[in-house]
Amino acid sequence: MPITRHLRAILGLGLPLIGSNLAQMLLNVTDTVMVGWYGIESLAALVLGSSFFFSLFMLGNGIALAVMGRVSASLGADDEVQARRDTRMGIWLSILYGISVLPVTWYSGPILQALGQEPQIASLAQDYLRILGFALAPALAMMVLRSYLSAQERTQVLLWITLAGVGVNILLNWLLIFGNFGLPELGVRGAAIASLTVTCLSLVAQAIYAARAPGLTHIALFARFWRPDWEAFWLVLKMGLPVGLTSVAEGSMFQASALMMGWIGTVELAAHGIALQITSIAFMVHVGLSNAATVRAGRAHGARNPRLLSDGAMVVIGLSLGFGLATVVLFVAFGAPMTALFLDRANPSSAQIIRICVRFLMVAAVFQLFDLMQVMALGLLRGVQDTRVPMGMAVLSYWLIGIPASYVLAFPLGFGGVGLWLGLVLGLACAGALMMRRFWRGPWLRAVATTGAT
Repeated sequence: MPITRHLRAILGLGLPLIGSNLAQMLLNVTDTVMVGWYGIESLAALVLGSSFFFSLFMLGNGIALAVMGRVSASLGADDEVQARRDTRMGIWLSILYGISVLPVTWYSGPILQALGQEPQIASLAQDYLRILGFALAPALAMMVLRSYLSAQERTQVLLWITLAGVGVNILLNWLLIFGNFGLPELGVRGAAIASLTVTCLSLVAQAIYAARAPGLTHIALFARFWRPDWEAFWLVLKMGLPVGLTSVAEGSMFQASALMMGWIGTVELAAHGIALQITSIAFMVHVGLSNAATVRAGRAHGARNPRLLSDGAMVVIGLSLGFGLATVVLFVAFGAPMTALFLDRANPSSAQIIRICVRFLMVAAVFQLFDLMQVMALGLLRGVQDTRVPMGMAVLSYWLIGIPASYVLAFPLGFGGVGLWLGLVLGLACAGALMMRRFWRGPWLRAVATTGAT
């Protein structure tokens, strides 16, 4: 397959995924911006609460990412029945997990205080999480359907649904955070209600499309949905749990950085949250390309075509690296104006937050390059259904290198918030190197490729 055809195929699949990922990120950005306008303490609580929720979400999202790889491979092997079985049990697992962790979000305040957060900020974060916790099950079920539709290369609909969600979220935030049109002024709780509402509406829209779209109705995705399929259930769980733990290993490094930033101060934590939002916007491009890599790699792996797998991997990595280099320039040249968009300039703390955030973005310019390498490698490895070894690499890189390095650089060595970010760079660099090596030296690139999970 010529490189130009790989490029067209990846961009045709990846651009709508990138757009939907950016739109999904825009949901979080609008929350951050609008709560930032409401108050600095509320913003700090939102940063803590979002990080807490994200850690729980990433563990459960391993199921959705496993479904993407498995369904892509099944479709590559012309097995639509297995694709349906895996998707349905992925939704089952997502709902069960979302319900099981509700007590954790309900009693998150004492957990955050035990981790060293200020009582007032922890209490506000708990108010946020007691509402948002109910969004976890529908959010994860939505991600499974997103993976299914991505594997079917039906990505444009995901973009339009997510963009509609952004508009609804902005309206609900404006009404509920600030108490407009006579509604109660709920602050950070209003942002949580808006997010819960948008998540449920998006799930319904995706489910209707998956069930009724032309070309998909014959799969009968939800027929006899109530019946368990234990073989598929355990296969998806077996692959999804390592994927989720890999994501948690990375997510917990960022969660730990938010907690440690809270030890430094509220202003620093607010700057940290804004810097993460900015870098996450750029990262959504790489996530979209990584998802496209999973689908294309899964199809090539299912068809037992290692040449198709290798050439496609080279193209998608090159695209990701090119965008990563562009973001380096963006972060260095425009850090201050980007940060100012998240703040009310009349607030006396805003100038200090901007100064701190600009320094964080200078470090982020470097870590983006390492971050894209690890996320692209993970996308490719999920496509060939290799999940257990990457999980071990993630634990080593993030827990044994990234988190300790962040602590040592920030506190004993006295680099403060910048030191925390430099520790993130070290963890991501290690993960990127190990995972890329794993993919390019794997048996899936030999003359005869395997199709089972490894």
